[in-house]
Parts: sequence; structure tokens; C-alpha cells
Amino acid sequence: MSVSSDYKKLTDEYSDSFDYSKKETVIILAAGHGKRIKSKVSKMLHKIWEIPTVERVYNSCRRGLKNANTILVVGIKADDVIKTLGKKESLIYAYQEIQYGTGHAVQIALEKIDASKYDGTVFIFPGDMGLIDTETVEFFRNKFLESSSDMMVLTGMYEGDIEKNYYGRIVRVKDKDAEDKPSGNDKGNVIEIIEYKDIVSLSDTEPYVTNYKGKKYSFTKKELLEIREFNSGVFAFRFKPLSELINKISSNNAQKEIYLTDLIALFNRSGYKVSAVTPDRQYVLMGFNNKSVLREMDNIARELAYEKLKDIVMIHDPEDFFIDDEVIDYILEMDKNGEPLDIEIGKGAYLGRGVKPNYNVKFNKNCYLSGSIELGKNIIIHDGAHLSCFENQNISVGDNTQIYWNDVIKGQVKIGNNCAIESGVRITGSDDSPVIIGNDVTIKGTTYIFGSEIGDKLLIEHSVLINKIIKNPNSDGSFFKVRFYIPEAEGTKAIEDKKAHL
Repeated sequence: MSVSSDYKKLTDEYSDSFDYSKKETVIILAAGHGKRIKSKVSKMLHKIWEIPTVERVYNSCRRGLKNANTILVVGIKADDVIKTLGKKESLIYAYQEIQYGTGHAVQIALEKIDASKYDGTVFIFPGDMGLIDTETVEFFRNKFLESSSDMMVLTGMYEGDIEKNYYGRIVRVKDKDAEDKPSGNDKGNVIEIIEYKDIVSLSDTEPYVTNYKGKKYSFTKKELLEIREFNSGVFAFRFKPLSELINKISSNNAQKEIYLTDLIALFNRSGYKVSAVTPDRQYVLMGFNNKSVLREMDNIARELAYEKLKDIVMIHDPEDFFIDDEVIDYILEMDKNGEPLDIEIGKGAYLGRGVKPNYNVKFNKNCYLSGSIELGKNIIIHDGAHLSCFENQNISVGDNTQIYWNDVIKGQVKIGNNCAIESGVRITGSDDSPVIIGNDVTIKGTTYIFGSEIGDKLLIEHSVLINKIIKNPNSDGSFFKVRFYIPEAEGTKAIEDKKAHL
């Protein structure tokens, strides 16, 4: 079986069916690998604030367009991209075997829709636009619906050195046409988008002349290069005109590719209405082709996270911390109760997806928490402590408990109230062999615990407990010590004294 047939089989396996009752469809273009990123990892899977960029785009579209089908166009490294997002409701994968441009990718996506059964709206987003947020998606959708346009482009304004602007330019109607006649009501309308490479290939002496509603408009090469309004790659269409014109795009350009941007001219010539809007926050339009821009986007994501939380929790180092977006949302919901949170985030602390903080919890320097972790109140997670669990596992920590320096707690683990897990302890629980620790328990020293149940008011020190049940035998409720418990050794036949060979 060929690679392409394997990928097509995979897209079928992971795809949901197209829901024709939903009148909005999102197409996410994620087929490119990104040569300039210089990585064996798909460009679409490079992470911004710990989330793959294509997943970020998908999440924002899902929240901003709540009742929509999504078609994700995959190509190079298709299996990695598909398995990262997985099976989801109303998510369909389309495989673009050879990348002939954005227009071609949309042609591939539209093959998943029976045109005779659908008459809605189509939104198109690049898969590398990892900072686009729900608010921008909602803004674009609302502007499109209000405009009664057939096509809309989300544009940006380039703020840097114009010589470094490699985006496609938005060409609008001038005050006057090529014959020096006033443009009238057409002034400012979008004529077309010209890609940077096509502008560069133009003559330095001959003007570029284009048509709009029967009038000719003339631009010098310099004028086109100096246009700061650029194409973000985000579009909205009414489905019927899009399906009518998508296969009429030619590849007559410097790249010999089928540009989605060429639809503007086709829409204009066909008498359809084309418009453009720009969001207030320009950073949401950023895409990346290299590692330096990816790092810049990651920094912006961190700054946005800090801005959301800076007056709600104490973040010790705004440039060195990580809090997953879902955890941020959880904290913001807690704050709505009006009670001071008194949560502290130490330098280098990492709070991954699934962590549920609580009141008066201190995450100290370089601690790491990831997975479904539910914390009680008045907890201290000390420097370098590591808590993590796999999917379908859970770690819970009771009130007034401390997890000390460099502890490692993994898997299915429950720790009660008023406990102290002191420095260097290792605790591991599995699905079949969880660890359950009662209240008022202190565990210290070079202790390792796996799959054991530990009762209340116990001191465990310098012990190895594997699948044990530890009960406090004191009937008066006082503390009981378990120290230096080591299970019987196995495999001793393989061990020899080194000195015996000297």
C-alpha cells in the first residue's frame, strides 16, 4: 500500500461525518511542513505556550464558531498531525498529497462537502496562526455576517521595516482610475491581493494595471511594495459563490501555485461583494516560518497569560513560569467568587493541563505538575517537586499538606489532609495498584512507595513499601512509626562481591 493510500485510510478512520444541519464550516490549512523551520517535526506541531499551533487554531475556531463543521487539510507528516488532534465531533480530515498552494488545499477540503446539500458559510484559517484567539474568530464571523459580503479577508497592518514585509499586499481602489477619473463610491474597495514574490517579479519601469468594475487602476512597483495592509490568510465565504469559483483559479504566477487570494479578482469580476476588516490586536495574525518568530509568538503567549493573572495570583517571575490555558481559565473562574485566592507561582513553576489549584496554594521554584491533579487548601508544593499522571489517572492532595523538595509523585495517588511528604520521597500508583495515604501522615527519608494503602497518623521513614497495607496499631490514636522496612531481596544469585575477584 502506498504512503498516500495509507494517509487517506487514516483520514477516513479519524474523520467524523459532515453535519449538513450546521450552516458554518471551518477549513484549517495544515498540510505544509515548513522548510524554513528546519525541523523534522511538522510545522503545525511546533508548540506555542506548550500547545501545538494547529491545536491552538482548532481550539479558537471551536470556541468562536460553536456550531460548525471543521475540515482540517493535512499533507506532509499527516499521521502526526491527525494523531495529535485525534477523533473529534464534526472534525473531518482531508489529505492533500501534493501541495499546489492554498487554493488547491481548499479545493481538496471542499471535496468533503456535497454541494447539493449545503448552503452556508465557510471560514478559512492557516494552521500556523497559533495566537489567533476566540475573540478574533467571533469578531471576524460577526463582521462577515453584518457586511452581507460574499467574501471577506481578515487583514493586518505591517508595522516594521517595509523592506522586510513578505506578506501579500491588499490592493484597494485609488481615488482616481488610470484615466484620472474619480473612483466615486468604489474608492477603498478591495481589488485583489498580490503576493510579494509576484510584486518583486514586476517590471521596474512599466506600471501594473488592474481592472475593477470596468475601470483600470495603475500602480507602480514601488507603490505596491509600500502597501502596509497585508493578507493574514484568514477568509470568509458564502459557500455557493466559493464552490462556483474555486476551480477557476489559475496557477499563472511566480510560484506556479493555485493561490486562494486570486478568488478576490474572480469574485469581483463575477459581481460578488468582497470586503476586508482588520482586528484591533495585530499579534493574533502572526504566523511563523522560522524558529525566531516561533519564539517571539511563545513570548507573546506568556505575556498574555501573565496579563490575565498578574492581579489575581502572585507570579514571582513573569518571564519564567508556565500555566496551561485551561488552568488559567480555572483560576479566573475561582476569582469570580470574590474570595482572595492567595495562590503563589514560583520562578520556573510549571502547571500543566488538568491541574486544579485551590486557595492558599504555593507552587514554589521549579516545581512541575501535569495531569489530573486536584489540590486541597493551604498546600505548599516545594522547590523541584514533580507530580504527574497519565490520562484516566488522578492525583489528589488534601488540605494543609506539604510536598517537599524534589519529591516525585506519579500515577494514581491519593494523599490525605495534614500530611508531609518530605524531601526525596518517591510515590507511584498505577490503575491496578493505586497509592492511598490517610490523614496526618509523614513520609520521609529515602522512601519508595508503590501500590500501597497507608492509614492515619503514621510516620514512614527510610522504607520500601510495595503493595503493602500499613495500619496504625495504636488504639489511643497516637502516632506509630514504620522505619527501615526493606522487602526481601530478589535475584541475589546475580550479585557477587567485587573483592572476591581481586
